[in-house]
Amino acid sequence: MDGRELLAALATGVAVAALARLVVPPTPRLAARVRPYTIGARTSLGGGADVLAVADPGPVLSGGTLQRLLGPIVGRVAEVLGRAVDSTTDDSLLLKLRQAGMLGDVPEPLRAHEYRVRQLGSAAVGLLLFGAAGGLVGRSPLWVLAAGGLGAVFGAARWRGRVDRAIEARRIRMRIELYTVNQLLAMHIRVGGGVVQALQRIVERGHGAVVEELAEVLRIHRSGRRLGDALAFLARVTPEPHAGRTYRLLANGAEFGADLAEGLRALSEDIRDERSEDLKRSATKRRAAMLLPIIAILAPVMLLFVAAPLPSIVLGGR
Repeated sequence: MDGRELLAALATGVAVAALARLVVPPTPRLAARVRPYTIGARTSLGGGADVLAVADPGPVLSGGTLQRLLGPIVGRVAEVLGRAVDSTTDDSLLLKLRQAGMLGDVPEPLRAHEYRVRQLGSAAVGLLLFGAAGGLVGRSPLWVLAAGGLGAVFGAARWRGRVDRAIEARRIRMRIELYTVNQLLAMHIRVGGGVVQALQRIVERGHGAVVEELAEVLRIHRSGRRLGDALAFLARVTPEPHAGRTYRLLANGAEFGADLAEGLRALSEDIRDERSEDLKRSATKRRAAMLLPIIAILAPVMLLFVAAPLPSIVLGGR
């Protein structure tokens, strides 16, 4: 068996394994389903915010003898590859994963390690697929090595792109939700309720990315921390700057007792104005993008019509 046949066999094995995973998906974890029913009890027992965040699903690489033997090796390779591709610290990576809302069913101490292990798996898949394609296209080992290296880089960078896209999507979703949330908070506070009561009503009746962060504020507050500290913490880690402004305003109101209704309404107006400007800029860009195909089709035709009589004009009708 030569190199191309070996690469083709490996690519076939990977394709069959991926098809088997699609046909027979793995058993879902119970952590995400059990967590909503255990948060209340664990909060009453005095657990911290980090403990209440997720239920512990156990070690990432646990199970059979092969996994226990290869787990440290795979983990070390994943750490080296992740630091070479991302060049970020664990704290920055954890902050990005938190802002993206990814790997929420993994405990926070193991979240960065889980991300790098998955990044290593994506790089290995890219290495095999691109290497197989390079072996089929070119006959020299140099083609296989170049294509495999390109596939490994692409697979490793794929997870980083997923995180960045998830952060941007979450930021846009929070900006859309925040206008309504600020208005509702202003209404609840204006009728005489405190900040905690207003947050509880929003969390009980709403859903979305902003409501999830407000629910986390309440969980941190119930665990023993002051409400201002919890809001200040969320203002530092939230991906949306307007949400950070809202949390800081609520923290100041909870600490010093200021009137928050007008401030929340002013923040809502700022969000609406900024969204309006974003929509105008997007419409202008789309209008320009729509003109490009028209220009590309009509410009050659117009040039032909203009250039067609030039020979007869220059040569005097000959």
